[in-house]
Amino acid sequence: MPDSDLSLLVEAARAAGEIGRRHFTSGHRVWEKDDGQGPVTEADLEVDAMLRDRLTGARPGYGWLSEESEDDPERLARACVFVVDPIDGTRAFIEGSKTWAHSLAVVEHGRPVAAVVYLPMLGKLYSAEDGKGARFNDHPIAASPRQSFDGADILAAHPTFNARHWKGGAPVVKRHFRSSLAYRLSLVGEGRFDGMLTLRDSWEWDIAAGALIAAESGARVSDRHGAPIRFNTVERCAKGIVCATPGVHGEILARLAN
Repeated sequence: MPDSDLSLLVEAARAAGEIGRRHFTSGHRVWEKDDGQGPVTEADLEVDAMLRDRLTGARPGYGWLSEESEDDPERLARACVFVVDPIDGTRAFIEGSKTWAHSLAVVEHGRPVAAVVYLPMLGKLYSAEDGKGARFNDHPIAASPRQSFDGADILAAHPTFNARHWKGGAPVVKRHFRSSLAYRLSLVGEGRFDGMLTLRDSWEWDIAAGALIAAESGARVSDRHGAPIRFNTVERCAKGIVCATPGVHGEILARLAN
């Protein structure tokens, strides 16, 4: 019997971690992408090449979408697609922070069905399967029970709470930050934070895996307008992302000045 998609992702993520750790501790070359898309390191590219070879070699019928690969529109015709960020949080990686992650998902007909977010320098592995719950280091996790947005612990960049984005002014919350969107989503799934949000358009490879982990933990996930997020799209991005416990999620959407 072939390995499940989740088992395949876990093994691939751990292999990616070996490459990432090696570059993180021994040094790496850095380039700036064209069109102001930010930095990329040789670690990103080596991980991307390994993952593409390993994952599509095991599932030749699946499509491929990755931050570090040239997009192939042929993926749009595939029922299943790997959606991958070889290193989510490249700036953190370059700066020597350990909060970067490998983000791997299988998307089927636009929905994530298997996901792994792995932080090799912290020994953290989050995983989820559609309808089977989410886990952290192989232990079940659940979102926070919090119902009120005011005073909640929220992961977001500072500009998110500019008063112009909110009806009646910025909410009073405890703001926190992690550079990796995949990690932020996973932390909500773990119940360590009550929610996360970004109002900027969000690349699918940054959020596909974490969105499933959060949703399977009991959190609600939508774009900034409250609509479900579809993956493997032509645009390759969502209109922001709001992820939180059910009560907090509803309050965020009600108070955003969309």
